[in-house]
Amino acid sequence: QVQLVESGGGLVQAGGSLRLSCAASGRTFGPYGMAWFRQAPGKEREFVAALTWSGVEIYGIDSVKGRFTISKDNAKNTVYLEMNNLKPEDTAVYYCAKPPRGSGTWTADDMEYWGKGTLVTVSS
Repeated sequence: QVQLVESGGGLVQAGGSLRLSCAASGRTFGPYGMAWFRQAPGKEREFVAALTWSGVEIYGIDSVKGRFTISKDNAKNTVYLEMNNLKPEDTAVYYCAKPPRGSGTWTADDMEYWGKGTLVTVSS
């Protein structure tokens, strides 16, 4: 089993920044990929970004490219999502997720473990 705990959400004005963290514990040995998803009120959960087990960054939403950066601290088993120049449309609950080992796809259905999410609210 793997446990994922997100933190770092909050209320921020448009143009501001936040850094989300996701701490993984449990059976996390070996290289593994991690992802961030988000779900806005009334909308489906969408893929935001992933970091593959080999360190490749993947961004799933064009509007976050250049503003969001995913990274990982292997020593701390923690993945981060640095979010800059935030916009009101970034308001959502942000979830971190871990796919099964060896998986190379990044849809919500492909994830094996989920955190409970952290709320990000961007005011205009």
